[in-house]
Amino acid sequence: MMEVRVNMVKDPVCGMNVDEKTAAFKSEYMGKIYYFCNQSCKEVFDKNPKRFAENSEDRKHGCCCC
Repeated sequence: MMEVRVNMVKDPVCGMNVDEKTAAFKSEYMGKIYYFCNQSCKEVFDKNPKRFAENSEDRKHGCCCC
């Protein structure tokens, strides 16, 4: 049986887990790629990436997008 590895990362806007290999929405900021669950979260991030890049690990799931 083949083992499947999934690389989950947190959407920095809403905190939802996203598979970085299949994520349709991405942005780069300060040399790092951020992944998003949907276009809405990407747009919010792109308006003010510094706000979400800092403390993104502390973000809890729960925005209007999900």
